[in-house]
Amino acid sequence: MTGSEFEDGLRKGFSRRQTLRLLGAGILSAGAIPILSACTGTSSGGNTTTPAAGTTSAAATTSAAATSSAAATDTASASATGGSATAGSSSMANIGGSVSFGSNYSDDVPKKAIQAVFDSFTKAAGTQVKVNTVDHNSFQENISNYLQGSPDQVFTWFAGYRMQFFAAQGLLTPIDDVWAGIQDQYSEGYITASTAADGKKYFIPFYNYPWAIFYRKSVFKDKGYEIPKTLDELKTLGAKMKADGLVPLAFADKDGWPAMGTFDYLNMRTNGYQFHMDLMAHKESWTDDKVKKVFQTWKDELFPLQQENPLGRTWQEAAQSLAKKEAGMYLLGMFVAQQFSDADKADLDFFAFPEIDSAIGTDAVEAPIDGFLVSTNGLNEQSTALLTYLASPEAQLIYLKSDPSNIAANKTASTDSYSDLQKKAVELIGSAKSISQFLDRDTRPDFASPVVIPALQQFIKDGDVDAVTKNLEDQAKAIFTS
Repeated sequence: MTGSEFEDGLRKGFSRRQTLRLLGAGILSAGAIPILSACTGTSSGGNTTTPAAGTTSAAATTSAAATSSAAATDTASASATGGSATAGSSSMANIGGSVSFGSNYSDDVPKKAIQAVFDSFTKAAGTQVKVNTVDHNSFQENISNYLQGSPDQVFTWFAGYRMQFFAAQGLLTPIDDVWAGIQDQYSEGYITASTAADGKKYFIPFYNYPWAIFYRKSVFKDKGYEIPKTLDELKTLGAKMKADGLVPLAFADKDGWPAMGTFDYLNMRTNGYQFHMDLMAHKESWTDDKVKKVFQTWKDELFPLQQENPLGRTWQEAAQSLAKKEAGMYLLGMFVAQQFSDADKADLDFFAFPEIDSAIGTDAVEAPIDGFLVSTNGLNEQSTALLTYLASPEAQLIYLKSDPSNIAANKTASTDSYSDLQKKAVELIGSAKSISQFLDRDTRPDFASPVVIPALQQFIKDGDVDAVTKNLEDQAKAIFTS
């Protein structure tokens, strides 16, 4: 397979027909969750002292998958009907032993949430999960070193191209045996997003979430603000917020990846979803006038609204400015809710990124999928059991109980306990004609992190449209033809 054929296979966009298929006929029912994938250490952070896991026979692996799948199936039935969150655990075989897990869930909320899942798994299977937590950004920036060193058996990562890139390099273990026991619990879109170019499945989806513009309902009510439908209306609203002493748009890019979300939406709203995906595959040039228009719009229309000095601010700090009512809005993923107190989460709401071109509209949505992969030689009885449990509605609902800023990937998971924000996220993703996974997941990792991140940060500093587009195009030519 040639490089271009490989890239074509990895970057197939989701058409309206595909989106409808992935959502399935039950999208409006309580048990149907739509899909679809955003964000991005040193190798010493990823290299644990855990010895490399051995492999088991196919028969043993299949047996473990079937055993754990039975538990997941029992739980699915209970969860789909709003039953006990622990309904299927008792049927899981007591496997014992341990499994190593590489985690980028370094923030307090997700770290506690995933630990609750592991505690439940250990209670059911008797298997200890040895967690190696690395700062989220460090984990992403050093994933290649991590996988080529001494990686954990199971680790956190993303669906789509970011998964397929490492599968093609032989750094992952296919998990088709695990999928044999869970496939009927996932929609077509999740299955596709978990499959690599070789036709094998490598990824277990856990949850997904939309990127949108978040705001506090009480602020909009008190100030009489209305939801903007177009970019012009957003500018007008921003001017009102400034007059009221608010920062219109909270903004942070110290970590490098958050600004990618702004570019993605500006490009999809200005040039359409397909052009955006073609640009990610370098089928379009970064020096094209269409791309320059995106950066010019960002500079002219959004720079005046965005929080100053973003390169010295983390996304968490920007989220706090929204929580404290210092900023009126924030373009980010729904994980922004992690920075809100339980009392204030009910005050959080969002709207879709507004229209720029009426001929293109707003039916493209950024909605990344997070989940889990297995490193080379990482599959054995214990890791198989853990993966199957993580794929279950039980595990996903346990996680969401502590971190309700996402929606479950398993379509049998009950939505009875979903907040209004989660239900609205389901509706937004379900109504989308096209769904992107986020820039650092929709393009090559050796382009996204070392090239796009510093290029966007430099643009935020100097606003030089010609310089940023030329820089991106020059480096894209070298990387995509290598």
